[in-house]
Amino acid sequence: MGIQLSGARCEEIKRIVVSFFEKYDVACVPISGFEIAVKMGVSVVPYSAKPESTQQLMLKESKDGFTAEDGKGNLFIFYNEKKGYGRINNTIMHEIGHIVLDHSEGSELAEVEARFFAKYALAPPPLIHKLRLQNPMQIADVFDISQEAARYAYQYYQKWLQFGSSQYTEYENKMLRLFKDVG
Repeated sequence: MGIQLSGARCEEIKRIVVSFFEKYDVACVPISGFEIAVKMGVSVVPYSAKPESTQQLMLKESKDGFTAEDGKGNLFIFYNEKKGYGRINNTIMHEIGHIVLDHSEGSELAEVEARFFAKYALAPPPLIHKLRLQNPMQIADVFDISQEAARYAYQYYQKWLQFGSSQYTEYENKMLRLFKDVG
């Protein structure tokens, strides 16, 4: 079944996402991993920018993308540009999650946390609610995410409606203030 995050850790990551949005002045949709990486000073590089032999090694590392440091403290997110934009943006946000959550080495837990970070950051349930989006297609269109990511976002939104939407948390209110001009 794999590792599942505790409710407390999910809440902590959601608060981290909102603080992260505040720090980097993220306040409009769709939320762009590219734009945020640039604001963070992280270079975003397509696999095709490297020689063919290096590209083959990169694909062995990951079919989607990964983060690397150059030894001088400079961070790079390498990504496979042959994927669709929604998938690429998700990959970049996933890698940003690793950076923000300070994952120093790969592990199943780190992957689960970075996936949750990206899911919450790219299509937060309070914004889906504010925008009155009714289905995965609308979520995919507004947030410019893949159909697969939109289905997961919609399922997560439905759970949020069922278990937590009756009263916004402090961080959700903060997010809604950040995105006050959206909608």
